[in-house]
Amino acid sequence: MKEPAIKKSAEITDGQLEAINRYSRRALGRDEIYVFSVILCDNEVDRDYEQFPKVSLEKLAELFRGKTGLFDHSAKTEHQNARIFDTELIRGEGANSQGEDYWQLKAWAYMLHSDKTRHLILEIDGGIKKEVSVGCAVEKAVCTVCGADQKAAGCVHDKGREYDGKLCFHILLEPFDAYEWSFVAVPAQKNAGVTKGHGRLLRLDKSASLEKLFSAMGDVVVTKAQVDALAREYVSLKAMADMGKEYCISLRKGVLRAVALAQPELDLSVLEEVTLKMTPEQLREFARVFGKAAAERLPVTPQLAPKNGDTCETDERFLI
Repeated sequence: MKEPAIKKSAEITDGQLEAINRYSRRALGRDEIYVFSVILCDNEVDRDYEQFPKVSLEKLAELFRGKTGLFDHSAKTEHQNARIFDTELIRGEGANSQGEDYWQLKAWAYMLHSDKTRHLILEIDGGIKKEVSVGCAVEKAVCTVCGADQKAAGCVHDKGREYDGKLCFHILLEPFDAYEWSFVAVPAQKNAGVTKGHGRLLRLDKSASLEKLFSAMGDVVVTKAQVDALAREYVSLKAMADMGKEYCISLRKGVLRAVALAQPELDLSVLEEVTLKMTPEQLREFARVFGKAAAERLPVTPQLAPKNGDTCETDERFLI
């Protein structure tokens, strides 16, 4: 990747100054601002085996105008240092790994000259700070092997593996939001130095569940109504989990009683600690085995029951 082109304040054009002042509360002068350019992302398959096609880069070019620059995606106001005021899709040299024309999304950003930014400007000029990562949201992540949308149902193919000579990676389509861009130390894209967070707007349908939420790749954007629906599901699942805990406690007590009868020489404090780590299936199996052993070890008839061959005459005095 080419070094980011650093534009000094004296080189800021009238058009750039006008674009910058669209985002400022007052008109800024050339001597107040520092401008630099950076490659946000490209259409190469990255280290995560994901790719933005050209059509997605075109949409991201619109979405990233006006977005703030951070450090390591830390969403704190003190980490805001720069803002993108213009973007452009540029044709790179040659083709990408898939034989397609190579495209890059280039952005121009500005920051204010201040004591806070002086060191950062020096690091940008010196090539220390140049890799960036973008946070964005896409509607679809399509498998190149079977065409399944990973944001919907998913598929059985693993990213990075080849199937009948075809590399499996996910094509990221229909970007609908761009959150921020950050200076990072370790990027995912080999050429542009970009890592990504891919969110999607969860729909209030049968697939919008906690399981779906937890299995989503990257960031997830939800509406207030969806948060309420997920909260209700959480309350219901928590009630079921509490019942499950009570059931496990009952199972543990049953195991301890059975072991105490079948193996009275065993230290039950040791077994009690072990049962705390056992699954319900393991507890049921222990209860079955030791319950059977306890039944074989102990008499199943009362002490005063008649012995074999004896008869028991009824004593009228004890009849009720």
